[in-house]
Amino acid sequence: MNVSTTRRLPAHPFALPNMLTYGRIAAVPAVVMLLYWQAIWQGGLWLRWLAMTVFIIAALTDILDGYLARSWGQMSSFGRMLDPIADKLLVSSSLLMLAADGTIKGWSLWAAIVILCREILVSGLREYLAELRVSVPVTQLAKYKTLLQNFAVGFLITGQAGDVLFPTLSVPTLKLSEAGFYIGAQSLGIVTLIGITLLWLSAILTLYTGYDYFRAGVRHLIED
Repeated sequence: MNVSTTRRLPAHPFALPNMLTYGRIAAVPAVVMLLYWQAIWQGGLWLRWLAMTVFIIAALTDILDGYLARSWGQMSSFGRMLDPIADKLLVSSSLLMLAADGTIKGWSLWAAIVILCREILVSGLREYLAELRVSVPVTQLAKYKTLLQNFAVGFLITGQAGDVLFPTLSVPTLKLSEAGFYIGAQSLGIVTLIGITLLWLSAILTLYTGYDYFRAGVRHLIED
């Protein structure tokens, strides 16, 4: 009788899945520096294409490292801890730079604020529950949220560089004056508009998944 076994490699800090996660963290200063160079130091728009390429490669490692860790039996507590941290660093730093260079502005800043606040809330909740030895697993919906966020940030990083390839659209927007709120118009490139739309959708999904995590942990908060 032939018995087939799956070879399981030992999980250690320098296993390939963890190295991919390190690479995602290393991509954070690279993306930030490229956006800073383009927006603050008035570099060429090619820098945004390069920043987008680095971001996409880094985002893809999030899928690859998890797949390899499961396939090779290299899942570890260290990897589970570091993986969401790398995701949050990449998305949060990109959102801050996009707000700083004016790609995200006006009411759209609230979408970015919702995303950042949710990440801080969930991180704090996870840390508290970890002390109680309670694990809150990542839901499938939360994975979709991360994917949607990455798409939104990818489009927004491309921003001006992609907009020059397409005609500008005039979109209605809510504005505030001394007389009160009114509906005005704002000119946006198609690529930036897609990014802003995806950002709002991911913010809505972020609110729901944040509530989902809080609801899962609130019982332990009350008991404590």
